Amino acid sequence: MNFSFTPEQQQIAAAISKICDGFDDTYWLERDQTGDFPDDFCTAFATDGWLGIAMPESSGGAGLGITEAALMMQTIAESGAAMSGCSAIHMNIFGPNVIVVFGTEEQKARMLPPLIKGETRACFGVTEPDAGLDTTHLKTQAIREKNHYLVSGRKVWTSTAQVADKILLIARTRKVEECDKASDGLTLFYTDLDRSAVDVREIEKMGRKAVDSNELFIDELRVPVADRIGEEGRGFHYLLHGLNPERILIAAESIGIGRAALSRASQYAKDRVVFDRPIGQNQAIQHPLAESWCELEAANLMCFKAASLYDAGAPCGVEANASKFLAAKAGFTACERSILTHGGYGYAKEFHVERFMREQWINRLAPVTEQLMLCYIAERALGLPKSY
Repeated sequence: MNFSFTPEQQQIAAAISKICDGFDDTYWLERDQTGDFPDDFCTAFATDGWLGIAMPESSGGAGLGITEAALMMQTIAESGAAMSGCSAIHMNIFGPNVIVVFGTEEQKARMLPPLIKGETRACFGVTEPDAGLDTTHLKTQAIREKNHYLVSGRKVWTSTAQVADKILLIARTRKVEECDKASDGLTLFYTDLDRSAVDVREIEKMGRKAVDSNELFIDELRVPVADRIGEEGRGFHYLLHGLNPERILIAAESIGIGRAALSRASQYAKDRVVFDRPIGQNQAIQHPLAESWCELEAANLMCFKAASLYDAGAPCGVEANASKFLAAKAGFTACERSILTHGGYGYAKEFHVERFMREQWINRLAPVTEQLMLCYIAERALGLPKSY
């Protein structure tokens, strides 16, 4: 069992780190204050071809795995970009996976290259105000009329919809009461975000101001049948295929943020002198930081175990959920301890650690709660009866 990255994977991390060096803490603090989307950051990654890291070479991608994608996203987060940097390109990394797996050759040739080149930007329309995590009871309807569908409904917490021109959208094409299972009758589309039919309203939130979150009001959005991914009514099952990569990437990002916070806390503990000694000499400072190092490293092992299983085509649902659960909490705790290590300065924006903590909250809440991940693990790993 080898726990080391290959020389090629280490080169990927070095190349990503070099790009990130051009976007320092000052850059991300400004984005946090102004809310300006990091277009130049995204362009830098598109220019070097990294947006297609996990997409097929036939579509212009690098043809690499989720392991390499997770390593890239972790490196971005650890650079200090945190979720403002990760979320700006996150959708391009895992979202198109359903097109890669279930799309036709024509769809792959039409849809993927513009994403890889950064010519188009996509958002993800899944969550709804009344359904929450109960995706099988979504109410957004898609009614077919000859060679197109008319989609109407509401979506919420749709990231990057202010700047996106495409949307990966799930809607119900058959009423739930007409289906044998609630998970049937949902259909997946990748189509134009036509703003004449979609009212996009931004949600003001605690952190990650540079990457918008939105509520969408959809009124008869015209979607060509050619933009339907896979079979009608199978969208929920296709969506599940992309959930494990998403959890793995979020776990990697959480670990990156935790490491960024821990690094700054450790440096501050060396530099800050009180009572004629660095505060890092005190065990009350040392022990919490050392504990966070242990927690982050343990979560990292689970994260890349899940990634390696996924890339090998092996079942990885339990590991993917466990990695996201462990990493989100470990990253959050590291941010909290970093603020406490800094004392009053941890509350100041110029030291950045409060920004890390605000952004790390996202990974504890989305795209699935910690409680539902524990329910999944209890059922699938321990054989306990389903509780919901």
